[in-house]
Amino acid sequence: MASVVVLGAGVAGHTAALHLKRLIGKQHTVTVVSPNSQWNWIPSNIWVGVGEIPAEKVLFKLAPVYARKKIDFVQAKAVEIHPEGDAAGAAPYVTVEHTSGERKGQTDTVAYEYLINATGPKLKFEATPGLGPDGHTLSVCTADHADHAAKALAASIEKMKAGQKQTFVIGTGHGTCTCQGAAFEYVFNVENEIRQAGVRDLARIIYLTNEAALGDFGVGGMVFDQQGFETTSELWTGSLFRERGVEAIVGAHVEKVEEGVIFYETLDGAHHQLPFDFSMLIPPFGGQPIKAFDRDGVDITERLFAPSGFMKVDADYTPKPYEDWKAADWPTTYEVPGYRNVFAAGIAFAPPHQISRPLKTANGTVVAPAPPRTGMPSGVMGKAVAVTISKRLKNPDAEAEHASMAHMGAACVASAGTGLTKGSAAAMTMLPVVPDYDKYPTGRDTRETRGELGLHGHWVKLMLHYLFIYKAKARLGWQLIPE
Repeated sequence: MASVVVLGAGVAGHTAALHLKRLIGKQHTVTVVSPNSQWNWIPSNIWVGVGEIPAEKVLFKLAPVYARKKIDFVQAKAVEIHPEGDAAGAAPYVTVEHTSGERKGQTDTVAYEYLINATGPKLKFEATPGLGPDGHTLSVCTADHADHAAKALAASIEKMKAGQKQTFVIGTGHGTCTCQGAAFEYVFNVENEIRQAGVRDLARIIYLTNEAALGDFGVGGMVFDQQGFETTSELWTGSLFRERGVEAIVGAHVEKVEEGVIFYETLDGAHHQLPFDFSMLIPPFGGQPIKAFDRDGVDITERLFAPSGFMKVDADYTPKPYEDWKAADWPTTYEVPGYRNVFAAGIAFAPPHQISRPLKTANGTVVAPAPPRTGMPSGVMGKAVAVTISKRLKNPDAEAEHASMAHMGAACVASAGTGLTKGSAAAMTMLPVVPDYDKYPTGRDTRETRGELGLHGHWVKLMLHYLFIYKAKARLGWQLIPE
């Protein structure tokens, strides 16, 4: 009997664990190690963050699901990986630190034959002084953060109802942030709530982003085919900003945040101050702080992990100019070089390069949106790695399943409102996520890359909310729902 250990229970890790158990059955064990007791459908945190739904609607406890599916669950965080075991002959193992109960703070070891690192991001609020819930801005990165943001938004709306003007600043809190799509969606949900409250005329709403242009989203922007005509995501999103009266500041690196004031630098090297009453800024992401050691106890962290803390996989990390990077540089199997039994999926893997062109301000400050790897791509990766491991448990020499972001598509639905008859969404699809200019003149297939506005896109977002929570709970037929 072999043991498969999954670190993390987000989209990639949870998907991998469920598919693994489905594929390998009782013959082998699957153990999930996660510091969190609950699963969070993060895309709907946006609705929590404006008070449209309560936090409990996007959360459920992991332990009952894993118990029902015969998956072992350890509530702990991984702190060390020993992919070669130790000098005494121990099998490969992970050192974990318990995060709850009587053993909180104590460490254990968990042995494995196969390991999946799906630990997701570390929210690096500390990268910008004053950023985050412990500083002077809000967040929607967790359900608790979103609930806090909703209360602050409600307080600002009450002030406007009393005749007091308010300035709302929503966007990214550092020059290297990813997840611009979440900030984009949140700004229009906030605008919708203020409009519904009848106080839109008292609100100044600003989108502050590290994107060099609107519609970049960390993927270098998109070219859409709309009724036979090509348009760009920059023009498409810009029209939405104008329609809703949302101001945009692009190419911005937030230097620090003080109470009621954001200090930021723009690409021209100028430094600015932006007063605010309400601000939600996404932090930059980093890998979880996990160390790695060989069998003799020598630290090999730098060999397995990039400086960002994300794990190196089967990508081409050779340093080269942006113009020389190719879609083929991106990983396909998520296997860690030198270890056919170790994988990193979802946000945990290290991208080989930016998708958006990295820029610097006139002062040399890096402004480079990081590549998004959340949602649908994470689920696809998690399933692919699960399939690879299930095949190798039968035949160690089996070829790995492929799931390159240079081949897969993705959809982003930014919705405002939650009802069946009210609400609107900006729905975008792209194929592939990582542009391939050798294959497509615009980098992507324009037949599959498009943007649409309207209530129908909102219905899709609402459907996905219920569908993926149902899937994550491993209800009857869950495996038939695509990643």
